[in-house]
Amino acid sequence: MLKGFIFDLDGTIYLDDHIIDGAPEVIKALKERGDKVVFLTNKSIANRKEYVEKLNRLGIEVELGEVINSNYITAHYLKTVMGEGDSAYVIGEEPLFEELANENIKLADIPASASHVVLGWDRQFTYDKLNNAFQAWRNGAEVLATNPDRTCPVKDGEIPDCGAMIGALEGATGEPVKMITGKPSSLMAEYVLENVLGMKADECFMVGDRLETDIKMANDAGIHSVLVLSGITTKEMLASTEHLPELVLDSVKDLITL
Repeated sequence: MLKGFIFDLDGTIYLDDHIIDGAPEVIKALKERGDKVVFLTNKSIANRKEYVEKLNRLGIEVELGEVINSNYITAHYLKTVMGEGDSAYVIGEEPLFEELANENIKLADIPASASHVVLGWDRQFTYDKLNNAFQAWRNGAEVLATNPDRTCPVKDGEIPDCGAMIGALEGATGEPVKMITGKPSSLMAEYVLENVLGMKADECFMVGDRLETDIKMANDAGIHSVLVLSGITTKEMLASTEHLPELVLDSVKDLITL
């Protein structure tokens, strides 16, 4: 019986520009036996084409349709909920703006008049951007974020991610953001199952390194959850989590032995 494999990227397939040992061989073996593979990332500071180029450069053959990121899901969500005259104030980097432009999402000329505020990872985040988002919220804008990740794993540790932008705005509003569009959102899980893999949840495996996004999304959606210890999560963290994976591996390389 064919299976679907959903792989996180940072901390699971690679760290920075360094491929995790055995990852290309695992992906190749799964595809050769007929299983379906998709790569799923919350990272909003690169576009899907750049992920394809990076994976190919690191030795993994992949096509654009096999890569889904939080920007892509965010744009699709906004397209379904925004009405005529609605607009979005966006905090994020160019890849997020590109994805929204692909779906013709209107950006707010006046931030305070926006119907929606979109928070993405922004390495040029400023007080002015925070204030613009806050004023839009005060005027009734719906606030959503591409992903809740507090940090992103890199070769030498971690760096702040979109969770820092969320924390800043939530600190001002006193309210949680209304929606997360990336992992662990059901929006992302449903889109991948229905539109990319075309498979049932219990036929698929989510392989990732983060408990509160990868594993939580899988468990909530009924997808088999596989945690790898090559990224954020340590064995010690497993002892206190509510998001327990079905299987724990040292790295993605160990999938091939199952």
